[in-house]
Amino acid sequence: MTTGQVELLGGELWPTLRRHTQARIGLGRAGSGLPTHHRLELQAAHAAARDAVHSPFAPDVVAAALGGEPTVRVRSAAPDRLTYLQRPDLGRRLDPADRAHLPVGDWDVVFVVADGLSSRAVHEHAAAMVRATTALLPTSWQVAPVILAEQARVALGDDIASAMGATMVVVLVGERPGMSAADSLGAYLTYRPKPGVTTDADRNCLSNIRPPLGLTYELAAGKLAGLMGRARESGATGVTLKDDSDAPILNSSVQK
Repeated sequence: MTTGQVELLGGELWPTLRRHTQARIGLGRAGSGLPTHHRLELQAAHAAARDAVHSPFAPDVVAAALGGEPTVRVRSAAPDRLTYLQRPDLGRRLDPADRAHLPVGDWDVVFVVADGLSSRAVHEHAAAMVRATTALLPTSWQVAPVILAEQARVALGDDIASAMGATMVVVLVGERPGMSAADSLGAYLTYRPKPGVTTDADRNCLSNIRPPLGLTYELAAGKLAGLMGRARESGATGVTLKDDSDAPILNSSVQK
């Protein structure tokens, strides 16, 4: 064992590793429990996660951040937050009264901003993701007004896209908070969704969108726009559509 390795094992190992992860590692002990400051940090993270789940969705915040883009507000069939948490099935269905307000057209894509399990993530990141992604789409694409959906789960996008006549749907949703992140945004892409029939295997997901600690808007939007283009060409999303944006580019002169 080298001198450097001995020094790491002597006290520098955990600080070095912590620089590469947000996981709680090497916290030490105080008797049979955690040191007080680490225990307080854990309690604060738990409180932040609970707040993210229960904080109300503010559609006005997202609409303002979109800078004048047309929006339509809808709700799921879950009448309140408690019902939403207890009845996931209701969060996947559109409120019948709101269906009549949805514009119908020959849309290539509709973006649905859904509160999900972290309205904080939606307030902080959703508008920037919509702007970054639409900026990369061909100008010929018909993009529907952004739908702001309350008490919504991912599959609510299937119902919305079907009602609007959209070819594909991108659901930007607040992800389930963890003890390291309460503001993580997910993006779910589905081609020709069918309510009650489409499954998670038919979707592509980008997770942990939350700069600077997660995916940046530019990187996530590039991946998402690339997937949307390939979905349009292949007529499918999900397990048959792969994100190869990080694959190495081979020189065409290399012999096969």
